[in-house]
Amino acid sequence: MEPIVIAAATRLELALLIRSIGAHEQQAGGTRETYVGEIGPAKVILAVTGIGKANTASALTVLLESFTPRLLIDTGCAGAYGGSGLRVGDLAVASAEVYGDEGVQTPAGWESLEVIGIPSLERKGGRYFNEFPLALLPAQRAMQLGSALGITLRRGKFVTVSTCSGTATRGDELAQRFDAICENMEGASAAHMSLLYGIDCLEVRGISNLVEDRDLTRWNIPLAVEKAQRFILKFLEAFAEE
Repeated sequence: MEPIVIAAATRLELALLIRSIGAHEQQAGGTRETYVGEIGPAKVILAVTGIGKANTASALTVLLESFTPRLLIDTGCAGAYGGSGLRVGDLAVASAEVYGDEGVQTPAGWESLEVIGIPSLERKGGRYFNEFPLALLPAQRAMQLGSALGITLRRGKFVTVSTCSGTATRGDELAQRFDAICENMEGASAAHMSLLYGIDCLEVRGISNLVEDRDLTRWNIPLAVEKAQRFILKFLEAFAEE
């Protein structure tokens, strides 16, 4: 059976999953910290990619050149935009991922890569500049599972940034520009790589903070990543049996 790959920037964002499925560290992802375990009949590969887009893209390239997974799951924490309805500890599922920084700053304002005319990816007649859709079926299954478990999940567009938004003004700008609900630093690379290799991708993140004028006393990263991992564990138990 083809494996399931789960990626996150840090070990904290995978630690509960590693313990829960009894995964052991193995060299499955080149030089990256990688763990391999099983859930039911399914092999699960958990990869600590490192922070940011470049680390995520390089780590996943190695894995997706070596394996053809049934599903790629990207997880971790995220900052929720004002107006999203999300609170610290809530869960969000990506419908699409957007590179929020790539583009051109013009006298009239910011423009996406479309203004340059060179797509980030061309595949099967599609041209993808800043935005990458995620597979619909895994997201629908996640939403249905959340409903069955009484867990509220919000589905919408995520923005991936190199510079985290540390002001409410910047968060509002990105939320409105991309019609997005939250931001992170890796997800668009995971969506990009999954589309490039023709792999279904599910992104589930826990909300660690609101995107407002930066105040770390209002953050709760441990809660966010624990809730995301507990949900993914339930998802894996259902998905692995199919």
